Amino acid sequence: MAFPFDLRRCRLLGLVGTASLALGGETAGALPVERLLSPASAQAATGLVGVYFGVVLLVAAWVLLGRLVRGPQPPTPRALLLVLAVWAAPLALAPPLFSRDVYSYLAQGAMADAHMDVYTQGPAALGGPLADQVAPMWQHTGAPYGPAFLGLASVLSGLTRGELPAGLLGMRLVALLGVALMAFALPRLARHSGADPAAALWLGALNPLVLLHLVAGAHNDALMLGLLGLGLVAARDRRPARGALATVLVTLAALVKAPAGLGLLAVVALQARVGRRPLPAALSTAATSAATTVAATALAGTGYGWIGALGTPVSPQNWALTSLLGRATGDLLDRLGSGLAPLAVPVWHIVGLVATAVAILLTWLRMRLRPVYALGLSLLIVAVFGPAIRPWYVLWGLFLIAAAAPTTSVRHRVAALAGVLALAVLPSGGPADAGQLVLAVCGGVLGVVVLWQAHQAAQAPAASPAPGRAA
Repeated sequence: MAFPFDLRRCRLLGLVGTASLALGGETAGALPVERLLSPASAQAATGLVGVYFGVVLLVAAWVLLGRLVRGPQPPTPRALLLVLAVWAAPLALAPPLFSRDVYSYLAQGAMADAHMDVYTQGPAALGGPLADQVAPMWQHTGAPYGPAFLGLASVLSGLTRGELPAGLLGMRLVALLGVALMAFALPRLARHSGADPAAALWLGALNPLVLLHLVAGAHNDALMLGLLGLGLVAARDRRPARGALATVLVTLAALVKAPAGLGLLAVVALQARVGRRPLPAALSTAATSAATTVAATALAGTGYGWIGALGTPVSPQNWALTSLLGRATGDLLDRLGSGLAPLAVPVWHIVGLVATAVAILLTWLRMRLRPVYALGLSLLIVAVFGPAIRPWYVLWGLFLIAAAAPTTSVRHRVAALAGVLALAVLPSGGPADAGQLVLAVCGGVLGVVVLWQAHQAAQAPAASPAPGRAA
């Protein structure tokens, strides 16, 4: 694209995109059940077109901003933070988009506040308006989250008294806090890794996946990544107190969502790089992490059921690689009349776990001198080979790869993946039918047409002055 765009125009284009997303979400988003419209209604159809129109504009603004970041006069990190705030503002006020998980968070927080066992009971046991908002397939499923997040959700439930609008706002604020911590950590980790802080912010914080799923979707992955990034920043200091703080923060991140526990490997490696002996660093990290886990679990009052909940079942139609292979193998065995068909998916999940462990080991052996980058690759491996995947899971690794990628080509590949995944989920968070796919494509095509017209207008020569008038 040969748009003559400066930072101000990129900021404006992205703002138009997120504003269109927010407006479209009012009728096509993951709305409370009492506000849900039929997908065939004119309002929902218009909203869906508006959302995908906005997504295309946002992705275009992000790509153009990336060109500025790589240009001869790149914007400063402070200027990029302003862009992030402007783009996120409409989404902060929008209804939930692209997922109904935030309703599960609220129901699980209310269960914890009521001293119910969130790990053996699903939201259906809670009953009432909050439980009604949870997707049917998760009504009888225990929480897969750690005590740090459920304790926070419990406090939020008490503060909001179970009121849905206040609860949604509270969860959105928690997600925004997580994104703010990510934006704080990225340039600092980039400088430590010898990378460009502006490029790290562009890829790791201004990424459309961050805006669509962490801000608009209010996913708790934002808090996990924010705590993880803050812990890695603290781990760069050789003082034992800072090492302990780093371990506490990374452990709390893992007690939001378990994959962040791999960050403890990076804490030990970073401490070793700044002069601490590896064995004492590993032992102190293990002891501090154990103490933090015990304290957080006791404060949350949820017990240790979260350990067993790590095996929470995934959606039967999940499109993770091992799930796809398992279903294909099961179908083949079923056609052959084999009684082994029901074992196909579990076996492939075990294969995926083994492949994950081997790939992570090889990654750390090759990248042991670049612990932040090794951790980013490891978390991306977990997302790809795990039993479940969602577009925002890619952010686990992308966040740290943005801060420590050794080459521009790595950033380009990861950015391309993010751009594609930004288009992968409907704003309602539900499965797509043919009609919704057509509307989504129409919205995206409309965005491309508008951008093309802007491109043509920018390339048109200036009009000649009218005859008889001064030039």
